[in-house]
Amino acid sequence: MKPNLRHLRVFLAACDSGSITQAASACLVSQPAVTQSIHKLEELLSSRLFERTSHGLYATEAGRTLAERVRRALDLLDVALADLAPRLRLTATTSQLTALVAAVETENFTLAARRLGLAQPSVHRAITDLEKDAGKLLFERTSRGVVATRPAAKLAQAAQLAFTEIEQAEADLGDLAGREVGRIVVGAMPLSRSSILPDAIARFRKRRASLPVRALDGPYDDMMTALRRGEVDFLIGAMRNPPPVGDVAQETLFDDELIVVCRPGHPLLAQPLPAATVLASFPWVVNIEGTPARGMFDKVFADAPRPASLVETGSMVLMRELLMVSDHLGFISRVQIRSDLRHGMVVQLPSRLPDTSRPIGLTYRSGWVPTRAQSEFLGDIRAATLDLAR
Repeated sequence: MKPNLRHLRVFLAACDSGSITQAASACLVSQPAVTQSIHKLEELLSSRLFERTSHGLYATEAGRTLAERVRRALDLLDVALADLAPRLRLTATTSQLTALVAAVETENFTLAARRLGLAQPSVHRAITDLEKDAGKLLFERTSRGVVATRPAAKLAQAAQLAFTEIEQAEADLGDLAGREVGRIVVGAMPLSRSSILPDAIARFRKRRASLPVRALDGPYDDMMTALRRGEVDFLIGAMRNPPPVGDVAQETLFDDELIVVCRPGHPLLAQPLPAATVLASFPWVVNIEGTPARGMFDKVFADAPRPASLVETGSMVLMRELLMVSDHLGFISRVQIRSDLRHGMVVQLPSRLPDTSRPIGLTYRSGWVPTRAQSEFLGDIRAATLDLAR
């Protein structure tokens, strides 16, 4: 849902003043325009936002809930608009900002139009009008497409986050009305997919049977980008120390230990606590470079011969299957592999490794305010991790 920006500004002015007359004066529109803006928002959201009395307007619970989200959205957006050109606060439209976001992400007006289901000239016109109002170019045209200027990219990110706040408002209002609206999108790192999310989702489904839950995987950097754009609600998995950027916060859930595993009957199981030099003589299955688990593995062998034979993968399935048919060793989270350990598919190899613990937790945008459904799901995740610690 992307309501008209002017309607949102008028609505917020009406909330703050409690008066159609004062809202009209503050927004430089007529009183009928204020009434029409409020009416259209109420229709769009299927919610009554104000009680009309002879003494003025009084926001309903739905109105107050929406106002909190709209205020957050405009606070994000107006800073970026003012940095680009102060007058954009008055002139920028939802359609222009939607086109900007799509063009920044696709770096191509044709692809942006296709994503939005519009004709290419419509997207081009929206960008051109925005550039005209800003008094400067927002994109550098190249033979391969378009590249956003830094202020344009900053505005696109702010617009996307503002749109996300409004989507969260729709979910909040749905909750008030007893409707399940919206969805939960989790950036799921490997450990969480096998040991935390299944339990958390099962708990969540007992209360919310139909609210969509999406668990996305992929490279950490891609998920972090999606998080900062508002496309992902939060990440769960191995935390980075320090956080990779300054606009995210991390919450530790528990400390996990990385262990060495192998197949039952592996020759090293006959040796008590094999030294690092012995371990290095065997082939290994390890995580890819740039991950906390791989950094820990490299640290283990920092003062010893480095294993010469490495298979790098983020797939626990590939690791398990390779271990079962060979003498490879695996370096993996105890929590992540615990089901395979319990069923005897692999066994832990006792070894004299240094401390291999690392924090597992949540990463979300600084200042993020979850919806009720998101808060419930986070509670289910925390409950699931408590069970892991037992």
